Amino acid sequence: MSEIKVNSIKGVGASAAAITVNNTDGTCTANITNNLSNRRININGALNVAQRGTSFTGTSGPAFFADRYKCGFNTISAGTCTTSQQSLTSSDAPYALGFRKYGRLALGQAGTAAGGSFIEVMHKFEGQDINGSGWDHTSSSSNFTVSFWFRCSTNQTFYANLRSRDGTSYVYTFSFTASGNNTWTKITKTIQGNSNVQIDNDNGAGLDFRIWVFLGTDGTGSVSLDQWRTYASATRVPDMATTWLTAGASTIDFTGFQLEVGSVATDFEHRSYTDEIRLCERYFQTSFEQGQAPTHGLSKCIYKLGRPYSSQNVAGMHHTLRTEMRATPTTTIFTSTNGSNSTTNRVSYFSLSAGWSSGAISIHNSSSTKQFAFDGTLSADLVLYQFNFKAESEL
Repeated sequence: MSEIKVNSIKGVGASAAAITVNNTDGTCTANITNNLSNRRININGALNVAQRGTSFTGTSGPAFFADRYKCGFNTISAGTCTTSQQSLTSSDAPYALGFRKYGRLALGQAGTAAGGSFIEVMHKFEGQDINGSGWDHTSSSSNFTVSFWFRCSTNQTFYANLRSRDGTSYVYTFSFTASGNNTWTKITKTIQGNSNVQIDNDNGAGLDFRIWVFLGTDGTGSVSLDQWRTYASATRVPDMATTWLTAGASTIDFTGFQLEVGSVATDFEHRSYTDEIRLCERYFQTSFEQGQAPTHGLSKCIYKLGRPYSSQNVAGMHHTLRTEMRATPTTTIFTSTNGSNSTTNRVSYFSLSAGWSSGAISIHNSSSTKQFAFDGTLSADLVLYQFNFKAESEL
């Protein structure tokens, strides 16, 4: 029988071996790019789910261009900043890989850099999700890989970091560069664990991933890249170029976020829309249609039949959430009417004696992650309620 004995197999021109063989026991380690299930730890990495709406314009943040991806910005003196979910076309490089949406940050006009200026995109992880991922965040021999696609209207260097949130906070900062105006580029970065990193096994914030589009000098300084260090708010990243902020109506786009265990950025793990929205609903859910920003006066509402339960004509109602949330949510109720009644935490209701009306209610979560209740002095009659809601339990 013929045998081939090797220590490793490496591709022509490759810097690392595709397969490494253990000479003692014959086992091997391979860099595999096949689509293995459940390896993407982050949620909504293809940015397909946007429950809050698809476009927001303002002078300060935060806002979401898609669920779980919060955009923070302030003190940029650029008129407005718009965060939006947009659609890729077949001419975009990520399209051929199955991506159909991307998130965009766009300035209304040229901004002015100030010490307190910042523009960021962030995704936060529960501590228990990192602990259960297979990454030993305390070991320098255990790897964690970040990958994403981006394009930018200007050429410059940006920064991203991972930050632990328990115990003494530690941060790992790396750079990436836009070298071709409005050209889609894939970024990959492998990060080792560190014995100083503490991430508790609970439902609180354990790890943050942030991309700094711009950060003013109040938060920048001398920073050692590509290594863990104690977090300091005054030196989050190195001093940044102002090119993107001051160029004019600048844009920066992102898609294909994947954070996974291992030393290789594998093929993006696409999940069904149903799976992705259920994961998103742990942090935010609403009764509105996908992409419709929560507001008053929409025709598609929740209807519930109730009756008064006290001599003060107080009516009460429970509503079960579709997905159990991370923690007791902050819940807001919207009426189906506009005008003078278009304040939050009011319901429209129909009573036998007075017909349609609306009234103020109080929301009671009772420390529940599965339902909320509301009551208010409404009517002594049998009542048909009509309302919409949003519930938020973000990290």
